[in-house]
Amino acid sequence: MNHIRYVEYDARHDAGFVFDVPQGHDCWLLLLTHTPAFFRVDGILTEYPAKSAVLFAPHTPIHYRASGELYKNDWIRFDSDENYVSSLPIRNTPFPLPDADYCHNLFQLITWKNSFPGQNNERIVDQLLQLLFSELQEASRMGTGSFRLSPNYHELMNLRKAIYNSPQLSWNVSGMAQQLHLSEGYLQLLYKNAFGTSCMDDCIKARIRLAKDQLLYTDKTITSISEFCGYRNVEHFCRQFKRLTGKSPKEFRKSGKDSAALQI
Repeated sequence: MNHIRYVEYDARHDAGFVFDVPQGHDCWLLLLTHTPAFFRVDGILTEYPAKSAVLFAPHTPIHYRASGELYKNDWIRFDSDENYVSSLPIRNTPFPLPDADYCHNLFQLITWKNSFPGQNNERIVDQLLQLLFSELQEASRMGTGSFRLSPNYHELMNLRKAIYNSPQLSWNVSGMAQQLHLSEGYLQLLYKNAFGTSCMDDCIKARIRLAKDQLLYTDKTITSISEFCGYRNVEHFCRQFKRLTGKSPKEFRKSGKDSAALQI
């Protein structure tokens, strides 16, 4: 069970901002930083980068401060007896967030649902907190020991989201590299290191994923689906589809409809 005492997103402070509570709070405090900041960890004041998270346990000394002209964060002060909170692998020390935008969006939803009355808001807030801590659990395991995110990781993550959200666009390595202000070779190296696949292979997977949905849930022709998914040549589309699925688009459509018929 959780009880939120106060929650805020996009909180802004000037260069002189210092938060110092030597005895800590009598509840949990979770921060998500949007700018670099100094945190005192094991008695040493260290600068941590933006897009970090830190969970302070109850009665734990808290000290952090701005490291630039602006300090900005999301924060929540709350009570909880949930295991997913107390079992977070890293506590009282900032760790990097691979998908900081996702966590920020959850913070916004928690703030809105907690601020306004609603019949189901308490249950929704609990579910949102569980989603947030699920992401933090995964991120904290990645960040154990040191900051391991590759250079430009967050820009690469946003690029990957854009590819899967709109695979039909004319994606190419040159355009992606220009978008991130990187050389083509360096982009491909960083992308492969970050996600274990190339950016163009991701694009192909996203296009085939979209094509499978179109084949099963529309009556469009294969040529129309090919164009809808960003292919200029239907033969090229069919070759890539079979390479990834083991079936031609026509075979895939037929097998999908046969499976659906068996379930009726």
